[in-house]
Amino acid sequence: MLEMRNLGSYPPVFRQLNSVLPQPKSYSISMDDTHVSVPVPTVDLQCLSRHKLGEACENWGIFRLANHGIPSTLLTKLQHHAKMLFSLSFESKQALMTNPVSYFWGTPALTSSGTALKSASSNMNWLEGLNVPLSQLPQFQSEDPLLHCFRLLLEEYGRHLSRIATTLFQSMAKNLDLDPEQSECMLDESTGFIRVYRYPPHRSIAGEAWGMIPHTDSSVLSIVNQDQVGGLEICKDNKWILVDPIPNTLIVHIGDMMQAISGDRYASLRHRVRVKKQEERLSICYFVFPAEDSVIRSSKYKPFTYKEFQQQVQKDTSTVGYKVGLQRFKI
Repeated sequence: MLEMRNLGSYPPVFRQLNSVLPQPKSYSISMDDTHVSVPVPTVDLQCLSRHKLGEACENWGIFRLANHGIPSTLLTKLQHHAKMLFSLSFESKQALMTNPVSYFWGTPALTSSGTALKSASSNMNWLEGLNVPLSQLPQFQSEDPLLHCFRLLLEEYGRHLSRIATTLFQSMAKNLDLDPEQSECMLDESTGFIRVYRYPPHRSIAGEAWGMIPHTDSSVLSIVNQDQVGGLEICKDNKWILVDPIPNTLIVHIGDMMQAISGDRYASLRHRVRVKKQEERLSICYFVFPAEDSVIRSSKYKPFTYKEFQQQVQKDTSTVGYKVGLQRFKI
């Protein structure tokens, strides 16, 4: 049995580390198919090159963002407070996280209200997390000093991420020759939310565990601030590659909505998270989407809104056990 610090802070199911975690055949994943890390492209936000940005989006679907303008002190404080929150007892986290912030575990698939989505799959993701809709964050009032400070840090961090996402999307829209008026509603800052993930260590001999199974993000853009533990892997040219953490940089993923908006010129990259045997991993992820009722038109897909896409994803997750995604809307 693995000795984890503060065992009571983990969801009860994660404390039974010797039990077998069932992996359905469709998600049976070898733990030994990962290649050595390969440097992903780096984009400098301070001296933004549309050419380099376009190449990264077309050839990789992911890039490392340098000189993003977020103070390193803010990133450090945010990571520190997140670790303190996750170290609280499981029962305390359930009680303290009240609307609009929600606490979840075992799956990253949530409904629009932030509750875990019931899935037809028995697959378990080895994670717990906090779901934070940024536009509603001012409603999250707490007398607890830790939660109050965490809310203020998230609000400041959210403003930075909104700035970064807007700057990147505007350059992408120019590269893709999108109509300026139509592209305005393709990235709606009010849809932005943050997910804070903790991936407990896992050393069970009885079964394998992944922090997050292979998937694509449904967003326009996803921006990841990961700690130095590592574990993020991407599928490039049908090979799984490690993405090493580098201090004071962010990782930007192209999401499904950006792939559709670009008519498949930009690809939404499949990625997964490997659980470490000795160390827990923490990541803070920002996701932003089109306005809910804005219509995405593309030569590759039937016209659809993000609301329709989200409803289809939730339906597929509940009935077939996984997200089908953009294939449902292909012409």
